[in-house]
Amino acid sequence: MTTASRRTKIIVTLGPATEGEAMLERLIANGVDIIRLNMAHAKHDWTRAVIRRIRALSTRAGREVAILMDIKGPEIRTGDLAAPIELKPGEIFDFTVKPGAGRENAEEIRSVDVNYQDLVNDIQVGDTVLVDNGLIRLEVLAKDAAHIRCRVLIPGQLTSRRHINLPGVKVNLPSFTEKDRADALVGLEEGIDFLALSFVREAADVTRLRDFLDARKSKVGIIAKIEDQSAIANLDEIVRACDGLMIARGDLGIECPFEELPVIQRRAVRTCLAQGRPVIVATHMLESMISQPVPTRAEITDVANAVYELADCVMLSGETTVGKYPLECVQILDKIARRIEAENQDDEPQALAGHSERLRVLHSAVVLANSLPGSKLLTFTRYGTMVRGLAALRPACAPILAFTPAIGLHRQMRLLRAVEPYLMPFASEPDITIENAISYLRRAGRVAPGDKLIVATDILSQDRLVESVQLRTVR
Repeated sequence: MTTASRRTKIIVTLGPATEGEAMLERLIANGVDIIRLNMAHAKHDWTRAVIRRIRALSTRAGREVAILMDIKGPEIRTGDLAAPIELKPGEIFDFTVKPGAGRENAEEIRSVDVNYQDLVNDIQVGDTVLVDNGLIRLEVLAKDAAHIRCRVLIPGQLTSRRHINLPGVKVNLPSFTEKDRADALVGLEEGIDFLALSFVREAADVTRLRDFLDARKSKVGIIAKIEDQSAIANLDEIVRACDGLMIARGDLGIECPFEELPVIQRRAVRTCLAQGRPVIVATHMLESMISQPVPTRAEITDVANAVYELADCVMLSGETTVGKYPLECVQILDKIARRIEAENQDDEPQALAGHSERLRVLHSAVVLANSLPGSKLLTFTRYGTMVRGLAALRPACAPILAFTPAIGLHRQMRLLRAVEPYLMPFASEPDITIENAISYLRRAGRVAPGDKLIVATDILSQDRLVESVQLRTVR
């Protein structure tokens, strides 16, 4: 009897609570699939050191995990303040885009500098300005070349370098900044597997990053993070352009009305499923566990909903960077995912856009797997096309046992729902490769005599390879 694998993948963000060798080793052993590096807070020396540490520990554990570098993207922040400012309801307050610029009655109106000078061109009278994750809300009353005058709607304490959100405002900042470029180059040198691009607003943002990677002959996958209303308006084209989507619910929940967030999440997941793109549900999954040893009931249901929706991955942020219980968070995600997956079994393969011949062959493999309880899908891939197609079809119960000779692709398959990646050189004869894989799986205890395997692969027919679906019983 072989143990069922978890189909939903787990991503953890590395930080002070988890960067040490002992904790990293335990996270990998407890089934973490991808480790995220948040470059908003990372120095290059630290980045290089932890990437090498992750690789060494993965090799020691015999379980290669993927590394996702999350680059910061465009960001609008307030400047430094000598002391915090307590903003009062109805107070008139200025954002200054040209430090030191004079203004009539300036001594009567408090202000703070902003790091983006063209903000005055992007913003309009009547727009809303949200500061510090939406805790402070202001309305724009007037503007000139140097100042944006606002009225405080929701008061609060303003401190240095607070993040600014502008709901519904199209900001003309570059999607891929000089800092992002420098961070990405470090990641490419160290062999990361994915780059997450922050604040993607349109497909062209993804294309610019793709051009940067192509110029360096990199096969790193691009994860597009949707975080504002522009991304929602352009969702379909963004999904088609990227290699995977992250629903970044932190900024998204600030930029959009909060009651819209569940609707946006469901639409984004369904769009990814229809287009065959992996999707990550991120932010605040187990937020209370930063300081508490157990999650709230609402958090349990939130995680369960992501699994019910058939998301590829769920992601932890503050829970594993600074939280007190990072390992427990992973164990709880694992437990919830396994329970919901046992409940959530749809016998009809996911409908995908497009009707290529290969997709039809893979569809027939999933239909066959769904009709045979206890069966497993076995596939072989050099470039990832076959395995991504199978994962996108969302087999009801069968795991996807995917073999590749390419270490980079082996790691990237950690992103895909229900896929168990295996690294193995391929023989010149496809049938020998299949037999070698089955022997490998038997030694690993992943299959046993009598198990049914649906093999979706290429076979040699005369002088060419053709797609095929085979049913094999493990001897």
